[in-house]
Amino acid sequence: VNGIEIYSMKIDSKVTSRFAHNVITSRAVNRGNVAKEVFFDVELPKTAFITNFSMTIDGVTYPGTIKEKEAAKKQYEKAVSRGQTAGLVKASGRKTEKFTVSVNIKAASKVTFELTYEELLKRHFGKYEMFIKVKPKQLVKDFEIEVDIFEPQGIAELEAEGTFITNELQNTIRKTFSGKKGHISFKPTLDQQRTCANCSQTVLDGDFTVRYDVKRTTPDNLQIVNGYFVHFFAPTNLPNLSKNIIFVLDTSGSMYGRELEQTKEAMLKILDDIKEDDFFNFILFDSEISIWKETLIRASPENLDEARKFVRQISAQGLTNLHGGLMRGIDILNAAHEQNLVPKRSASIIIMLTDGQPNVGISNTHEIEEAVKKAIDGRYTLYNLGFGSGVDYGFLERMALENKGLARRIYPDSDAALQLQGFYDEVSNPMLIDVELKYPENEISDLTTNSFKHFYDGSEIVVAGRFVDSNQNHLSVDVRGEGADDALLYTTQQDAEQTAQAFQEQQYIFGEYIERLWAYLTIEQLLEKRITATGEEKENLTAQALALSLMYKFVTPLTSMVVTKPEEDDNEEGIADKPTEVLKYLLSKPGTCVVCAKLLLIVKLISIKPSFITQSYGQTSPVHHTYASPPTWYTSVDGDPHFIISVPQKKDAICFNINENPGMILNLINDPVTGITVNGQLIGDKRENSDAKIQNSYFGKLGIANKHLDVKLTVTPETITIQNGDEKTGFTWLDSVTLQQEGLTLIINRKKNLVLSMGSGVSFVVVLHQVWKKHPLHQDFLGLYTLKSDKLSEQTHGLLGQFFQPIDFTILEIHPGSDPKKPDATMVVKNNELTVTRGWQKDYRRDPKHGVDIPCWFVHDNGAGLIDGVHTDYIVSNLF
Repeated sequence: VNGIEIYSMKIDSKVTSRFAHNVITSRAVNRGNVAKEVFFDVELPKTAFITNFSMTIDGVTYPGTIKEKEAAKKQYEKAVSRGQTAGLVKASGRKTEKFTVSVNIKAASKVTFELTYEELLKRHFGKYEMFIKVKPKQLVKDFEIEVDIFEPQGIAELEAEGTFITNELQNTIRKTFSGKKGHISFKPTLDQQRTCANCSQTVLDGDFTVRYDVKRTTPDNLQIVNGYFVHFFAPTNLPNLSKNIIFVLDTSGSMYGRELEQTKEAMLKILDDIKEDDFFNFILFDSEISIWKETLIRASPENLDEARKFVRQISAQGLTNLHGGLMRGIDILNAAHEQNLVPKRSASIIIMLTDGQPNVGISNTHEIEEAVKKAIDGRYTLYNLGFGSGVDYGFLERMALENKGLARRIYPDSDAALQLQGFYDEVSNPMLIDVELKYPENEISDLTTNSFKHFYDGSEIVVAGRFVDSNQNHLSVDVRGEGADDALLYTTQQDAEQTAQAFQEQQYIFGEYIERLWAYLTIEQLLEKRITATGEEKENLTAQALALSLMYKFVTPLTSMVVTKPEEDDNEEGIADKPTEVLKYLLSKPGTCVVCAKLLLIVKLISIKPSFITQSYGQTSPVHHTYASPPTWYTSVDGDPHFIISVPQKKDAICFNINENPGMILNLINDPVTGITVNGQLIGDKRENSDAKIQNSYFGKLGIANKHLDVKLTVTPETITIQNGDEKTGFTWLDSVTLQQEGLTLIINRKKNLVLSMGSGVSFVVVLHQVWKKHPLHQDFLGLYTLKSDKLSEQTHGLLGQFFQPIDFTILEIHPGSDPKKPDATMVVKNNELTVTRGWQKDYRRDPKHGVDIPCWFVHDNGAGLIDGVHTDYIVSNLF
């Protein structure tokens, strides 16, 4: 590609006792006659830690070094100050994060990239899963995946599959396993990699997944090596416990549409899977709390039928009283236990789903966490599911971890119902509660978590530790848990000699694998505990996790890997950081947006008085502003739904279209804190334009509401109506009006615009666009401009409101597009990789007739990947 040939790519994985050590080696040569930039980018599992990276150019090796984040800061700032992209690792999908590094190499020069990462494979639904992303982007002469697995317990089953595997490629996957060893190799020839016989495109693009399980003759397995031990606990053939499950579901207005339909679809499938011995109930929360039944109800066929009817009629409206919903669910569980309505030996679980943040009742997240923790008091497990990116994921995660559960993101895609159902399946078969693995205190110095609220069928509990005496070679463990019929109680023993016998095939073992497994698990748990800790406890946890990260050379959220490049390279250093689940939705630099032509949603750091704006755009030069007053945030919507987002620090802009039918109402701004919402209803042309593939649409009606002031303003190209409580006052565009009342000012400038100022300081200007009355196609429409949008809260969302917060993007791989004047590129924005096209959009703000061209990167498919969720998520049922 572009004169750079990747002639070799090898992915070598060695798995010993669930701990995977993976090395990706890529070799490339510059076939051109001038120096070229070579990119190495790979996607890794989010659960993995990078441990090493190097690149070798013409025999000279440039290693990556892992340092404390602070120690790497100078190089980072130096790289940023040069305008280079310093971040090498970015979250790139549900399961993966992308590592990217580039280097300039001379003509005919060769470069070898080598990246090493490690992870502990988790057991789900009875199998360990190793996920390898395959995306070489070109045909590779020598491409190979090789996986060696060594399990002392013996391998019971082994399978490998790829999302890109064709019938022909299926035969290239070699799989063997016998006793304790398993081997998988995938080595397609050049011709087998082609999308067709003479094509130069590669078919290798997707996920390669290895799954296996071990033989289990005993409930657990203990291994001791060089002063460390690991204990795997996964009993089989136990009867399932019955469960008491409360579904606490967000039914606020933001769940309206696709999200609620997918939730209902998932709930109906879950009701099909609930066992007759289980007890369940539904709690719905919006502004109010509603419940299906007063108590937990047995899952009899009759009750399940009634529950299905209840789920089908769930609708969305109002605000988000999350605290009230959770507390009601906990109260019902407490009552069920106190009144002995549920079996004593049963697992009690709360699953809470929300797509937003608490904004009515108790909305302080710290207060909610404390109240929920106190109410649950360690008796039940809380699982929090965050639907989409509008949630405060940090809050959901803290609250779940404090109550022995976990948080999970539900991505607002077409498979959201399957994601919800998949999560339920993981926790639907509890086999034990209150599991504790007790080790001799005087023998063990550093032990990972050893008590667990629930053990689920198909999963595995893993505990690792370090002996006080590194020469100790035996261990005795007392295991206890409460099962469906009685307590599970036994003692297990192991000595190093037995482990050594199991590990006679030394070639499979890399380094001190149990020690590294212990370090990996310890760091993972320290980072998890750190989420809920404060003050001195948090400092101590941070110090411990940092010390281990540096000692074992793991790139974790506390460390960075500095990648040094040849001195002549423009970008000398890069920083590889570990993205975190909470931070991946936060954007790093201040960005703004301006909404213009064809509903051009632009938010721009300029300042104006509504009647005069001076602004000039140059294609490559910076944007110039003439300030009529101190700077304010300014956003606008005008014309046929096109949106422009300006990003000043890039001296550039992003644009996209929303193509939707006349009559549809879109949510533009929604701020739960100030109570301000703005919705707009689309109108079309007078008749269909037979020459156009996509019909024009404009805003023909705007609804601006302030819930706290109980005010609603409805604007059409003919009339302006203000409703104060039950009182309505009407005007036309022929009026000149100034109206003032507490917290609100309305000014109508005859046949031009109106200005509405609210209590918080935010102002809206609605501009009237009048066309020639006898125009065969077009009709009058409205434009909306928002001034001082920084007076709205950080929780503001909507098609327009989400861009009041900072945004950043990176452009990679610019290449010719279908239109010679408009090149395509890959854009990395909001952790998504999008194909974008360079083009122009019209800003009709200063010149309503002809408009001004604004250069921008155009995002296709209704802004997919740029806007949170999909554009249909912003369709609402009415103007208020």
